[in-house]
Amino acid sequence: MSRSKGQIVEQQIQGWLAEQGLTPLASNVHCRFGELDLVMTQGNELVFVEVKYRQTPGYGGALAAVTPNKQQKLRRAAAFYLQQQGWSDRPCRFDVVTVENGHIDWIQNAF
Repeated sequence: MSRSKGQIVEQQIQGWLAEQGLTPLASNVHCRFGELDLVMTQGNELVFVEVKYRQTPGYGGALAAVTPNKQQKLRRAAAFYLQQQGWSDRPCRFDVVTVENGHIDWIQNAF
């Protein structure tokens, strides 16, 4: 998948999540620990959203791409983001949104 296609899908998912009641804060946040696809809020809770897109479910599908190693990178990037924002005591969670064959699956508190 091209980077531009990934960004288009992330933008679409951000809009879809906003329709579900989340508020966008940031997207494609890069730091030395990795990248956060979407940072949103739901009530007082920060929601770090990892978006995975696959045209076909081969190689275990989109969810299989969120490996324990990837989860660790996301946790480190989120901790860095929280520290930078001065929000180290703010409640947060990690969600995963997969898009396969046009089907969206939103897994809240994924890890």
